[in-house]
Formats: sequence, C-alpha cells, structure tokens
Amino acid sequence: MSLIHALVAQGSTILAEHQAGKRDFSQATQTILSKIPPNNSKLTYVWEQYLFHYISEGGFTYLVMADDSAGRRMPFTFLGELQRKFLSSPSASSSSPPLDTHALQSTLGPVISQLVYTYNTSPPTDDISRAQAELAQVKDIMVQNVEQILSRGERIELLVDKTDTMASQATAFRRGARTVRRQMWWKNKRVLGLGILVFLVILWIIMAQFCGAALRCGAK
Repeated sequence: MSLIHALVAQGSTILAEHQAGKRDFSQATQTILSKIPPNNSKLTYVWEQYLFHYISEGGFTYLVMADDSAGRRMPFTFLGELQRKFLSSPSASSSSPPLDTHALQSTLGPVISQLVYTYNTSPPTDDISRAQAELAQVKDIMVQNVEQILSRGERIELLVDKTDTMASQATAFRRGARTVRRQMWWKNKRVLGLGILVFLVILWIIMAQFCGAALRCGAK
C-alpha cells in the first residue's frame, strides 16, 4: 500500500479525508496542517518511514501520506488530480466561507477513497510522466524531517521549530558566555588586587623589622 491517508483541508480544518490503513495518524496530520504557511506552497515532510506530501493553494490544502517507497512523483501526481477534482466540483464553489470539520466528507470522501484506490492499484502512467516533468522545474518542494511522536502523547515538533530552538539556545549561550567572561575578568582583577595588597603587607613587615613600624630608616 503506497498511499495511506489523504485529505482536503481549509486552513487547519479537515473538510474530507480517507484513511486506507488501520493506524491512526490524525495527530501527525493535524500537527503538519497547523505548520503549513498561508501562502501557496508544495512541501514534503518525513516522519519515520512515511512521507507527508501536500499542495497548498488558494486557501486549501491537499495532503497525502505515503510510504517512503512511493517516492514523491506519484504522490504529487495524486495530489494534482485530487486538486483538479475538488476545484471542478460544486463543493469548491460553496466552501468560500470557513466550513466545519468534515463538512464535505459525504460528497468528497468517496472521491478521495476512489482516487486512493486507483493510485494504489494502477496509477495512470501518463499523469505520472507529466508530474515528473513538472517536479523537475519546481524549486519550492522541500523535504523536512519530523520527529517521532513521543510516547507520552506530546506534539510533534518540526525541524523548523527545532532550528528556532537551537537559535534561541545559541543566543542564550552567547549571552551566558559574555556574563561568564565578565565575571572571570572581575575575579582576576580581585585576585590581582589581593595579591598586590598581600605583597605590600609582606614588604611592610620586612621593612618594619629594620626601620620600625613608621618606616623611618634614616631617623636617628
């Protein structure tokens, strides 16, 4: 099974979806939907052995989860056809206002299901060849890694979040390093001052033995 989970969303709201496998990936898909920027984009996220491909255009997101073995050409061909079918349906014209979750499941769900079945059994070769040529010219399709969902049920954090965290940590580290340097500088100054004071005291003691406490060596 190459294509596992496919959906159409408006923002982060899933309008219709179809899941071919038994494992629940709703947390992963919802997290990825929340990370998709509002501008038009094409992107691939990697999580474990799965790839989450999506096309975001005109306020709608077309997403499919696939096995790593499916590559990227076939899933993006699937997404292109899903997008065309959705835009040509009456549902697209009636979805300008924000819709509720699964508002189009009854009409669009069977379309997604049939499309997933078609591409899992006998994907159209002509469409895939055309998609291969298109993908060769697309510069904004990137691949990013997604950390595994933690066993405690915490959210997935994308690498972009990890990068932001690392940048914040680097800034904090630089600030801490400057603070440590200042502390060490003052500590060295205090040690040097204390050393000079001790030297003067020892020198006074030595001279006091010969000249007296008032250091009047020339007085008779």
